[in-house]
Amino acid sequence: MDTPVPLPVLDFLRHQIDGTLPAGAQTLLRYPTAISQLLDFRLIDVGLATAEIELDADPARHGNQQGTVHGGMLCELADAAIGTAHSTVMLQGESFTSIDLKATFLRPVWKERLRAHAHATHRGRTVSHYVCDITREDGKPVASISSAVLTLRGDGAKGR
Repeated sequence: MDTPVPLPVLDFLRHQIDGTLPAGAQTLLRYPTAISQLLDFRLIDVGLATAEIELDADPARHGNQQGTVHGGMLCELADAAIGTAHSTVMLQGESFTSIDLKATFLRPVWKERLRAHAHATHRGRTVSHYVCDITREDGKPVASISSAVLTLRGDGAKGR
């Protein structure tokens, strides 16, 4: 029996979004991710080195002690969007890891549908840079988050 050839991540995710993913289809990485499922993130759009993810944020579930959505939740949403964007450029035998993340919070969030849009600002062979802007449904910005991502190859990518 032939082992199915994994789909490129970008193709896999596009099929997943539009509901045409063939049964048993595989890709190079794990999708949907466990953390995205746990937090109910929804992949809305994906392109080469770009991704958009939505979250119905609610302080009853995602809140901090002030009663607003926790900044760490916004960081996780951005990290998921950035990771998804970067995964679209991965090749067989490659993996990646974030090496930094800087968040600028612009306004508090209560119960809102949030959209995180991540895109590469520089794609390097080893280190790439991304920005993720998170907005509310009315289009107002909530946070801007930047991250550097390290592409791993060879032994560094094994088991990740």
